[in-house]
Amino acid sequence: MAEQFRRKSPEEILQSISNMHRGRLKIILGAVSGSGKTYHLLMEGQSLKKKGIDVVVGMLGTATRPKLAEQLEGLEKVPAISWIAQSEEKCDLDVAAIVARDPEVVLVDGLAHRNRADAPRQTRLDDVLYLLNRNISVIATVNVYELAGMKELAERLTKAEVRIDQCVPEDTLALADEVKLLDVTPESMLKRLEEGNIEAAQTPNLLFRRDNLHVLRELALRFVANGVNEDLEDYREKHGMVGASGATERVLVSAQYHWNGSILVRRGQQVAKRLGGELLVVCFRSQAKKLTKEEATFRRSIGKLVEKVGGVFEERPLQRNMDVANELVAYAMDNNVTRIVMGQSKRTRWEEVWYGSVVHRILRKTRNIDILIVADRSERDGERVLPTKRSVVKPNPYRRLSEEEVEQEIGKIRRGTLKVYVGAAPGVGKTYTMLREGNELARKGIDVVIGLLETHGRKETLEQVGALPTIARKQIPYKNVVLEEMDTDAIIRRNPEVVLVDELAHTNVQGSINEKRHQDVEKILSAGVSVISTMNIQHLESLNDSVEQITGIRVRETVPDHILHQAEEVELIDISPKALRQRMREGNIYAMEKVEQSLNHFFKTGNLIALRELALREVADDVDERLEAWERRTLRGPWRQQEVIFVCVNLRADSERLIRRGFRIAYRLKAKWFVAYVQDHEPLTAEEGQQLDKLKKLTERLGGVFEQGKAANRRKVFTQLVRQMNDRQTTQAVIGQSARTRWKEIREGSVILRLLREVRHMDVLVVADHTPDIG
Repeated sequence: MAEQFRRKSPEEILQSISNMHRGRLKIILGAVSGSGKTYHLLMEGQSLKKKGIDVVVGMLGTATRPKLAEQLEGLEKVPAISWIAQSEEKCDLDVAAIVARDPEVVLVDGLAHRNRADAPRQTRLDDVLYLLNRNISVIATVNVYELAGMKELAERLTKAEVRIDQCVPEDTLALADEVKLLDVTPESMLKRLEEGNIEAAQTPNLLFRRDNLHVLRELALRFVANGVNEDLEDYREKHGMVGASGATERVLVSAQYHWNGSILVRRGQQVAKRLGGELLVVCFRSQAKKLTKEEATFRRSIGKLVEKVGGVFEERPLQRNMDVANELVAYAMDNNVTRIVMGQSKRTRWEEVWYGSVVHRILRKTRNIDILIVADRSERDGERVLPTKRSVVKPNPYRRLSEEEVEQEIGKIRRGTLKVYVGAAPGVGKTYTMLREGNELARKGIDVVIGLLETHGRKETLEQVGALPTIARKQIPYKNVVLEEMDTDAIIRRNPEVVLVDELAHTNVQGSINEKRHQDVEKILSAGVSVISTMNIQHLESLNDSVEQITGIRVRETVPDHILHQAEEVELIDISPKALRQRMREGNIYAMEKVEQSLNHFFKTGNLIALRELALREVADDVDERLEAWERRTLRGPWRQQEVIFVCVNLRADSERLIRRGFRIAYRLKAKWFVAYVQDHEPLTAEEGQQLDKLKKLTERLGGVFEQGKAANRRKVFTQLVRQMNDRQTTQAVIGQSARTRWKEIREGSVILRLLREVRHMDVLVVADHTPDIG
């Protein structure tokens, strides 16, 4: 709130005055041609026209599909300038005619276009900038591979030629006041292609292979996420917020010019890749000490390796040998690091007592930064390699399916399909889009009904219902009142082909057959009815801690990750924080009396930017997982699991967070994972029993195996956990930060350091104490 009282500098005043006389630029970004950019461009135009804004169409693609004709109806069009190049008709914007007409907004399709040779300006982007400087706002479309630098990357990743005449500069998106990503699943794209809704000219050679559509979609999601991350860092710096935001992972490897330096870099790169994060490598060294010949060789090889794996390498001066922990902490905080990767300490137990542990010094000085201590490879021969994408092997078509496989295939055939629209926050348009898709399916002759709809009084959402029939809600008596819930049995009796179910994370009223709505949805799917549903990213179970770190709010209603992973399609509805807050101010999300409170709490700009990045990265990770799963299905035999994650918990409140962290690591690494609690006293209190039950249920909900043991006393707990880890052939142990003080560690010893000494052959992830970021 203090920001509004800060006096603007002369430069800021001049910039504000300049912006008053400049049009706004909105860019609709797609992963590939045919993703619906033109359709959404015209939808935006119609929406603005309804609000009394003067809108014209300046440029439209050559496609004349019925859906586009419907959206174009009633919009004024300024004729383009046609010309011929190599027997192909091309069109330029008639900028002079647009300026003479002087609309408030002009719709411009195909931003990456090169104008005719004698045109006043070389490119369509130049034309758009010209219009903006004359206070005419522009909404334009572009594909991600039409951005400079992205074309080569797209070709390298897809191994397909991307045929385009022109690229726009890579910083084009930075010029926009708003960027909206159209996220479309490969399944939807292939369906559009099959139905003839994408013209052959729009499908360049191999780009429309399923795997390449996955790759281009992930590229677009991550590209926008990186841009959002820059916005978030600028916002946090401006508001004096330090440390990691919780929206993205940034992995820091602390390396020395030693033989194990490359192992740490490799491990850091593997972790960063699996977590969809950035990789930083730093080496602190005394400037007074000259490098030996061997160290100079390791320095060169580490530098080359970091460059090869796409990381950033930096060497920092170290004033005193004892300052490593302090320097590392300062560097990690300055660079918003979420995880530090380091090697095993060579100090003895007594050296750690005398000098203190580097690990503990780091943990005491940081917040929300985990530490991954990499296994000492000299303790065990051979180096573990994380599973990565395999080359596709054609299955043998003559291999007979087992009885179990036959049953699974029959179950898949009978089961309905699940599609989920995901958003970063309420009000982004998930329900609106779900209803629009429902109406489109109904027009194609599909039997669609509304099972549960929450309009929250939003007029434009209600208008999208159209002629779709609604299943009446079930009346449930509760504490002298009658409440309503979705009538799952009535939906199954009605037996439609598709049912629309809003708010997947909803908790049903007491007295319902199922506790959660996602359980109702599972029952509907098992009955052979397909479901289209909606949810916000903050309701995903494993992101619960990240969301609390970002917003300071613990979300109580969650959806287990496996529900989203089992969905045939997951599609992101993207909207900029600025546009979302404007929708809030106009009363399009909540009632006007709730607007100010919402804008100053959950809907704060910083929260929305961070949640948007979280949503973009989560869906991008999901796309990557789906591509691997699709490739995996073509492999013969089981998909080999090489990692085993072992989470050690007690009955402290932060154990739930350790379990969620263990799940996310295991899911990314395709690993088996276990959660273990060893009871060291009898009997458990009622409160302890409830906490233990919560830990069991959370583990099982996320797909892990919960193991409970008993020990005669506290000292025996450690011995039993180490035995269990070795029995399970654990490759990575996950433990929480010790609550002991420095003096208590000297007297009683450190659990973390004792564990590190006992299991030098496995990696150990120390999860830091959690501090919500509510600045």
